[in-house]
Amino acid sequence: MRIHRRDFVLGASATIGLTTLAAPAVLGQGKPRVVVIGGGPGGATAAKYIARDSQGAIDVTLVEPSRSYTTCFHSNLYLGGYRSYESITHGYDKLAAHGVKLVHAAAAAIDREKKQVALADGTRLGYDRAIVAPGIDLKYDSVPGWGRDHEKTMPHAWKPGEQTSLLKARLDAVPDGGVIVVIAPPNPYRCPPGPYERVSMMAHALKQSGRTKCKIFVIDPKDSFSKQGLFQQGWERHYPGMVEWLGPKTHDGLKSVDPASGTVKTGFESYERCALVNVIPAQMAGQIARDAGLANETGFCPVKPESMQSANDANLYVLGDATIAGDMPKSSFAANSQAKVAALMIRGELQNARTFPARYNNTCWSLIETDDAVKVGGRYEAKDGKIAAVETFVSKTDETPETRRQTQAENMGWYAGIVTDVFG
Repeated sequence: MRIHRRDFVLGASATIGLTTLAAPAVLGQGKPRVVVIGGGPGGATAAKYIARDSQGAIDVTLVEPSRSYTTCFHSNLYLGGYRSYESITHGYDKLAAHGVKLVHAAAAAIDREKKQVALADGTRLGYDRAIVAPGIDLKYDSVPGWGRDHEKTMPHAWKPGEQTSLLKARLDAVPDGGVIVVIAPPNPYRCPPGPYERVSMMAHALKQSGRTKCKIFVIDPKDSFSKQGLFQQGWERHYPGMVEWLGPKTHDGLKSVDPASGTVKTGFESYERCALVNVIPAQMAGQIARDAGLANETGFCPVKPESMQSANDANLYVLGDATIAGDMPKSSFAANSQAKVAALMIRGELQNARTFPARYNNTCWSLIETDDAVKVGGRYEAKDGKIAAVETFVSKTDETPETRRQTQAENMGWYAGIVTDVFG
């Protein structure tokens, strides 16, 4: 499956006494209002498509505290030296041209009864429909000995921005012969191949700088991981002796980490005075979604597969990493695809516009070494009460160097396409 930039773009509770910016409107009396919480690939895409395609007939407000967005996708390429930090950071200014109102503030709560989003400063935004795309929160108690106070000592870099730069600085400071431990997360989590592409990019950066005596240990709670055969083949080919993946049967469980001494203990081994420990903890839907009662016992939010509508509230839609999306992984491509479905369905409800059956797509590319990229993905539809895969694909271990180069060209073209589609 070949995806190019051109093809992608074309195919593509309540606090008393808060001030009220807009009281809830009655549908059919004035413009219907959509409030979007979260300016990532899901939220920003949905806001843009609803505003643009309604041609101003729907009032769309995007609530996002940051004035720029640093992508998690391709942050590993920044770690490996293939991209600059500036190239993975994007502003929201162009969304205004499509009719999106930008509110750079934190959303504090959703009042489902009054149909209002409360901002941190006390302002309330009324909505007829709201989209909740808050991404993930980290479970700081999921790794014994590690917590929020240890993010700088043992960075996670699983949320973009400052942590991304910190992890790169820490990697650049690893001496030759230093030990790196990457603690992988349990399912489900953001970007299934992400930790292993990160390992590849760490090894690449070490190799490029002549630090080939370094060792990277991957402590994984899972028996297997996305594209495992492809990654392990690539590690053996490009970074012999530098990467060792340890599954639960091999390490007998992660027992503790000690940020002060740089120690990681498993059932069978103790890694002491590590030069770098990258802790990627367990994850859950962003707090605002959980506080609003949109998540279930898993910590993630069930949705209706035919629309991305919340299973718990017909006036709310949930997108991206916060969702339980059936066979779809938690990825930026998936969030962007889900956003377009939700935008279509919301316009259908608010404008009596024509809708079509939901169709979703996803591809996840991973760079292992220069011009050696692999991919996995599929097409998805609403089936048997979930978002189900109707076609899947994955790179093969016996592909030619030219095929891998083409896959990396697709990867770079897709990035250019999606950031234009989301923020352009």
